[in-house]
Formats: sequence, structure tokens, C-alpha cells
Amino acid sequence: MTTESDGAALSQDEIEKQLVALFAGELGLPPERVDAQAPIAGFGVDSVGVASLIGDVERMLGRRVDPALLWQRPSIAGLARHLASAEPQSPRTAPAQETPEMVELRARFQELEDEGIEDPFLRSFDGVGGATIEAAGRTLVNFASYNYLGLAGHPAVKDAAKAAIDRFGTSVSASRLSAGERALHRELEAELARFLGAQDALVFVGGHATNVSVIGHLFSPQDLILYDAAMHNSALWGARLSGARCLAFPHGDLYALERLLERERASHRLALVLVESIYSTDGDVPDLPALVELKRKHVAWLMVDEAHAIGVLGARGRGIAEHFAVPASEIDLLMGTLSKALASCGGYVAGSRELVRYLRYTCPGFVFAAGISPANSAAALQALRVLQAEPQRVTALRARAEQFVREARARGLDTGPSRHAAVVPVNVGETRRAIQLSNELFQAGINVQPLVAPAVAPDAARLRFFLSAEHTEAQIQAALDRTVALAAAGVAASAG
Repeated sequence: MTTESDGAALSQDEIEKQLVALFAGELGLPPERVDAQAPIAGFGVDSVGVASLIGDVERMLGRRVDPALLWQRPSIAGLARHLASAEPQSPRTAPAQETPEMVELRARFQELEDEGIEDPFLRSFDGVGGATIEAAGRTLVNFASYNYLGLAGHPAVKDAAKAAIDRFGTSVSASRLSAGERALHRELEAELARFLGAQDALVFVGGHATNVSVIGHLFSPQDLILYDAAMHNSALWGARLSGARCLAFPHGDLYALERLLERERASHRLALVLVESIYSTDGDVPDLPALVELKRKHVAWLMVDEAHAIGVLGARGRGIAEHFAVPASEIDLLMGTLSKALASCGGYVAGSRELVRYLRYTCPGFVFAAGISPANSAAALQALRVLQAEPQRVTALRARAEQFVREARARGLDTGPSRHAAVVPVNVGETRRAIQLSNELFQAGINVQPLVAPAVAPDAARLRFFLSAEHTEAQIQAALDRTVALAAAGVAASAG
């Protein structure tokens, strides 16, 4: 270890090199596989690991270090720049009735306001969010909806929801275990299980709550959870709630995942590998056959979040198992939402009959929550039936998504690793530019939202386009042309 005087003399590059080595040791990876530009939060270091890393950094520098720096700095490189500074920033302070995070958010909004940049979020819209949407009397081409198959406004889906209200009312008015069971609930779960190729399924009142409650309930401090660094917030909160040792592996890096399994698996009761079938930030797909091989080899559970894949991935929209021609039974926990292709609201988990029965009687997010409403149950059930009866919707969606990626790249736009998905990022880089470009497109009649930190790294801001089976080729071409023109104008203005 370095002495205090040695630490004071370290350059930024030397500090960065040592930080990479420290993180590599904590993650069980070769130093060359630790990306100094990647978000620190994405490494998934647990509380014990944080304490260890802070101690190592303090010994390296010969002085005390605020532990919050590991999360305040966007990357190892950013942390190295800060630590190399002669006068490190002091920890944030806040009034008694505010958290530091509230102060930081207010400051971010104030910066945008001072620069005359409109807040693009939480605008008011009217009508069904399909390929187009209404806002303040204008019709916009809409790329900000998960209504992938156009079923949220389908006449049969709407009629089913109305009929359910007439028969059952607007709420089941209790948890299903207490007194809220309706025939629609079991009918929907049975249809979901058949569609997915699972033995049984269980529906929850919310998609986010499904991940939080199921993961938090099934696993414990004796267990290990390894998750992709791009995993959705809901799965991360479930992992933290469980108390298990939680470690991230770099996005899509199954080599790193295997090293973690080799290092950690033997000292834990259960091990869970968490991935998404289509990642909501990048639109890419993991290697399911390789994941199945790893989970078998290391006797681990595999859970796949299919929120953005049902109705999208696979020839008939049945998800990642169909896409790779892998039996669904190879995936221990299939999680999904009803709010995207299935035109409703809620979440579900599917798997073995015994597992689903255990969750039905013990999972807090099901046992202590009201059942999904009759209208939402009926809408999801009818949407699932339309999807199966009209597979051409899946084919049309795939064609539009492939067109978008192909033509965006031909125009020089960076769509990242998106493939086989209705989620396509257009990477911009700087947060303010992504927000400005979203606002400019809105004024031009195109609704697309920016995705910025902390959802992605501060230098990885993007516009996130969601495609629909109802988009036309002309709408996509016009939106891409306008995006290119406005992006070029913004670059020119910045250069000027």
C-alpha cells in the first residue's frame, strides 16, 4: 500500500490504474475487463465490498475519503479525476426537511430552467398512445409508447374491459387470497402459462412490484444474486430487499458472469442470475443458450425479465425462449408485464407449478395487495388472444423495427446494439443535448423521450424510440430525416 506522501503524489492516471485494479479484485475480473468509463453503480458492489474498496482507496491516498463518492462520481475515471484534485469536494449538505438527493434534483431542474430548456417529461396527452397521439390539439407521430402491437385501442380489447366492469365492477376490493378472486384472474393466468410454455403463472397488480416482491421474497442473506449491469430498477430493488449478496457483471459479459459464479457460488445456499430478454435501455438480447449452460453448470436459478419481449421477440411473440428455440422450462422464473404488448396494467411471473403455488400463498406483493382490476384482467386476456389469432402484428412490428435500425444507421445515427427489438436508442451523448433534441422534435410533431442519467451514464444520454406495428414506413422515414436535420443543426450551433 502507498504511504500518505506517496498517495498525495499520485497522478490522475496512476490513481485510475489503481482503482481499476481494486475494482477488478472485488469483482473477480482481470483488470483489462473493468471499463473505467462505465457507471460505478452498474458494477453491483455490495455494502461489504464498498467498505473494503473505501478502505483500500484511503490507504492508497493516505487520507480519509467520503464513501458517497463511489456513487456521486459517474465512473472510475471520473472518481480518479476527483481524487487527484488538490481540494476534493466536500459532502453535500441539505436543509433538515430535504434529502441531499432532493437538493441535487432541484439543482438539475434549475440548471435547465436557467438555460431556457423545457422539461420534456410528464407532458399531458389525449387519446390512445399508438403510432400517433394528441397533445394540445396537435397530432404527433408517437415513439414514446409501449403499445407495441397497437392493442391498447383494439375494439375487442376495449369491449372486454367494458364488459368486465359491467359484470364485476371497477375493483375486486381485496387481496385475492382474502376475498378478491375472480374467474378472470385464473383464466388469464392459465392463458399466460400456455402461451409462455410454463406450467403456471401468477398475476400481480404492478409490473415493478412483481420483480421487487418475487425476488425479495424468494432469496435471502444466505444467497447470491448476480445481475446484468443494465438490469431494470425493479429487479435491483428486489435483489436489495432480499438481503442476498448482490453483484453485477458488465452488460452482456457472460465471461465475467462465469468468473463470478466460479468465485462465489460455493459459499452460498442459492444463486440467481438476473437478465432481461430485451434490455429497455439498449434494445439488445442476451445469449439464452449460453445462460442456460452456465446456470446448469453452477446449479443456479435463471430469471428473465420479459417486459419488452412478449409480443415482440420470437416468431409468434412468445419471448426469448421461442426466439432461441429453448424450452421455457429451462428458465426458472419468467417475469413480464401486462402494460406493453398486452395493452393493460400489471405484472406476472411464470414457472413450475410448485413455485407458482408457493408464491401464490406466501409472496407479500400478492398476498397483501389487492388483486388486479377486472377491467385490466379482461383487457390483458383479450389482448393475448388477439396476439395469438393475429401473428401478423408481430411480423409487422419486426419489419418496422428492422426498417428503423437499418435506415437510422444509413443516415449516420448511432443505434447501439439494438436488434430483434422494438426499443431502439439513438445515442446523443450529452444530457442537455438529448433533452433539447427531444423538445425540438416535439415542436416538429414527433414525440420521443430522452433517456438520461441516472438511468444511463452521464455521457450516454439518448433518445429512446419505441416502435409499433401501426407505424408506417413513411412515418419512420420522416422522423429519422427530422432527427438527423435537428441533430446536425444542434452540432453546428454548438460549434458556432
